[in-house]
Amino acid sequence: MKWVTLISFIFLLSSARSWNLQRVARDAEHKSEIAHRYNDLKEETFKAVTLITFAQYLQRCSYEGLSKLVKDVVDLAQKCVANEDAPECGKPLPSIFLDEICQVEKLRDSYGAMADCCSKADPERNECFLSFKVPQPDFVQPYVRPAADVICQEYQDNRVQLLGHFIYTVARRNPFLYAPTILSLAADYEHALQGCCKESDISACLDEKVPAIKERAKKVSVKQQYACGILNKFGERTFQANKLALMSQKYPKAPFSEMMKILKDVTSTYKECCDGDMVECMDDRAELMTYICSKQDVFSSKIKDCCEKPVVERSQCIIESEYDDKPDNLPSLVEKYVQNTEVCKSYEAGHDAFMSEFLYEYSRRHPEFSSQLILRVAKEYETLLNKCCKTDNPAECYANAVKEANKHIKETQDIVKTNCELLNTHGEADFLKALLIRYTKKMPQVSTDTLLEIGKKMTAVGNKCCQLPEDRRLPCSEGYLSIVIQDMCRRQETSPINDNVSHCCSDSYSYRRPCFSAMGVDTKYVPPAFDPEMFNFDEKLCSAPAAERELGQMK
Repeated sequence: MKWVTLISFIFLLSSARSWNLQRVARDAEHKSEIAHRYNDLKEETFKAVTLITFAQYLQRCSYEGLSKLVKDVVDLAQKCVANEDAPECGKPLPSIFLDEICQVEKLRDSYGAMADCCSKADPERNECFLSFKVPQPDFVQPYVRPAADVICQEYQDNRVQLLGHFIYTVARRNPFLYAPTILSLAADYEHALQGCCKESDISACLDEKVPAIKERAKKVSVKQQYACGILNKFGERTFQANKLALMSQKYPKAPFSEMMKILKDVTSTYKECCDGDMVECMDDRAELMTYICSKQDVFSSKIKDCCEKPVVERSQCIIESEYDDKPDNLPSLVEKYVQNTEVCKSYEAGHDAFMSEFLYEYSRRHPEFSSQLILRVAKEYETLLNKCCKTDNPAECYANAVKEANKHIKETQDIVKTNCELLNTHGEADFLKALLIRYTKKMPQVSTDTLLEIGKKMTAVGNKCCQLPEDRRLPCSEGYLSIVIQDMCRRQETSPINDNVSHCCSDSYSYRRPCFSAMGVDTKYVPPAFDPEMFNFDEKLCSAPAAERELGQMK
């Protein structure tokens, strides 16, 4: 394993601060993309992200087996830094990585049909490879921590190898987790080792700290897969609108011009991460966070501590930071967007710019709403203007805009209130039973086990969100329910459920949750003939442990 000495993880704590992030040009202005990224990230970080990239594509490949691939790409990068006109240096980075994969001997023996991806042209080739990634695969064992009596000595003697195995295992078990996040988790793990190796009971200390790192990895992975799912399903326009709403809520003091400046970079960075292009994902996210940190007074008072962290820890910290305080005395939007008789003139002069500014202004005033609700309000306002601006008296027509918006707000608030009251009054078990009854009628084709899984996830959302203060319940509830719905809709694509579900999943991102809430009984469903054998009333119905009895009753 001599090659692992190439990957020094000093970047986790120190050398990350020395990255050259003051880049003088965008991608198209560089002769060699690989040379550009290598110069930005510096050698050690470039090697680490290269390891992550290959581990996520080639999940069955051993730690040692990736050495040649990493070395080949790094050697090419160094050659291109010396001479950007050298052969192969003008290739896009994704093509360089995929070409390397397609040259692996006996690729078909290990990966079967995935080898057929090599016959496709880019970008279809990459889309093909992405389709073969397996989240949390059975063939990859979780990271096994060395025994407490040896781990600290191993960390001291073989730090590179220890952290390398951690990163390698996390990457191949989580093939859609973004590289910046994986390196941030590695930093957390190293901090845990540094702290616990000073304690008398090392094992107890690590047992306390490591599960939190694993849980964080799981949560972030779910959110990142959700973001990629929305981007892929609904496209950049919807994704950007949702991000603008979220960022305007988080940075309500930032001017509109700054929000629009970073919105495009945020979207392109997510696209790189979702496409598996982890080198560009790492580099561009670092640059974006460096820019935000250079303007803390503009963006947020809540990110000071994050901006003092090394770059690899900074981005995840900023993403998870609290919303900044809303500015005092923000004027009402009614005067500008409802009472103003010149609204149609502004709207027709620049539709996208007008709606973007409305979305920004509305979002920064309403951190208590979900981004999905805000998008619904914006969509209804846009629809109203499209109708009213064609009439003889537009101002009279759109004068009821606030009333229309309040309908959507009340529907969402009532849903949250009703479900939280049900959960708090009747308890988790009865809440889950109510969900099972409700969704069995909507989706009778779905298996009992799958409905139970969905119901438990929805119940977990209730447990998490219904305990929050009133002003956080709604964004928490609809935000997490949107993730549950996205997972359901992803399954619907490969195993169609019914026409109603298909419609709700595909029609509109922001209306997904209201669509599922309003969904009625599937009238086209023809149930199977009654069979008494379906019910098993044996002695376990009364004698089984409580949890098992409860599960049996639900089924």
